[in-house]
Amino acid sequence: MVQMRLELIPIPVSDIDTAKDFYVRAGFNADHDIPVSDDLRFVQLTPPGSACSIVLDVNMTEMNAGSRRETQCVIDNAEAARDDLRERGIDVSDVDEQPWGRFVHFSDPDGNTWALQQAPEQTGQSA
Repeated sequence: MVQMRLELIPIPVSDIDTAKDFYVRAGFNADHDIPVSDDLRFVQLTPPGSACSIVLDVNMTEMNAGSRRETQCVIDNAEAARDDLRERGIDVSDVDEQPWGRFVHFSDPDGNTWALQQAPEQTGQSA
């Protein structure tokens, strides 16, 4: 079987500069900011510790700004993630306890939502 690696997810935004500032403030690494043409600017950012990046999308896809829901990242510690984002000035939820993990949620300026999941500890379950 051909190996596939998820590497880039478009995040639909209305303003590239506002979105880029937000994601950098949230701790994402600004990898690329390349003007491709008068109508296209390629801005790629990577969440800390991730092999998958996002690209800020003004007109690359047909998605409306703010329409991406619950893009999820896995984290080690929900409280630490919440505290870090709050210290960076990001409006983030309290920790949401679920049987399948502990979550914190936040939204970018356009309303794209993110879920950060601390996976539950495995207790002797076999596959």
